[in-house]
Formats: sequence, C-alpha cells, structure tokens
Amino acid sequence: MPLLHISMRAGKPAAYRQAILDGLYRAMREAFDVPEGDEFMTISELEPANFRCGNAYGVKRSEDAVLIQITVFATRPAEQKMALYRRIAELLGENPGIRPEDVFVNVLNAPPENWSVGHGLAQFA
Repeated sequence: MPLLHISMRAGKPAAYRQAILDGLYRAMREAFDVPEGDEFMTISELEPANFRCGNAYGVKRSEDAVLIQITVFATRPAEQKMALYRRIAELLGENPGIRPEDVFVNVLNAPPENWSVGHGLAQFA
C-alpha cells in the first residue's frame, strides 16, 4: 500500500502529469507487486519561486526535475527498492520524457500500525 506524493514545477499539461502517475503506478505494480487498484498518489505543482532542486551528488538537474516521495510498509528489501528506482526512471523517461537525472525518489518506511486506510481502523496492525 504505497502512498506517493510528487512535487514539480507548475506549468506542465494534464497529459504530462497523468503520464507521471501512470508510470509510477506501473513501476510499483512491477517492482513492488502492488495489487491492481492500489493507487494513492498526489501531485503538487509549485511556482518556480517555491521549488528548488540543486545539482548535488554529481547529478545535473533541470527545471523538469520531479521529487517523488513514497511511503511504504517497512518490509521492502533494499533490492526491491533499487529495482523500483530503476523502473521509475525508465518509465518516466519513456513517457512523458523526463531525463533520468531529473527523477529524484525518496522511500520512507512506516510500520504497518501507522496506516489507516479507512473506517478509522488500523487494518494492518
């Protein structure tokens, strides 16, 4: 049950944003084996004055950089996360055409009891 939040500069068309969501969902289905319909994603578009993405760690980023934060159960092994990072960069490169240098991914681990997916219950505790 990944929860995704994507931050990017404002100004891209709806089809571009939809391609990001579609690519992320596909990558998670393939690398994390999430079930069909397990889609919990938001995109925040920020004005340039409210979005800064530097070139640290030897990566030359452009104005098209996207910051992707994924919260998951604290059960995913490192190998699975590495596969996810690769697949996200591949798919977003194919559509909507984001350079791999502009794909910044952060995975946050949360224990199952930290999740309530409805009805005020901790379904996974």
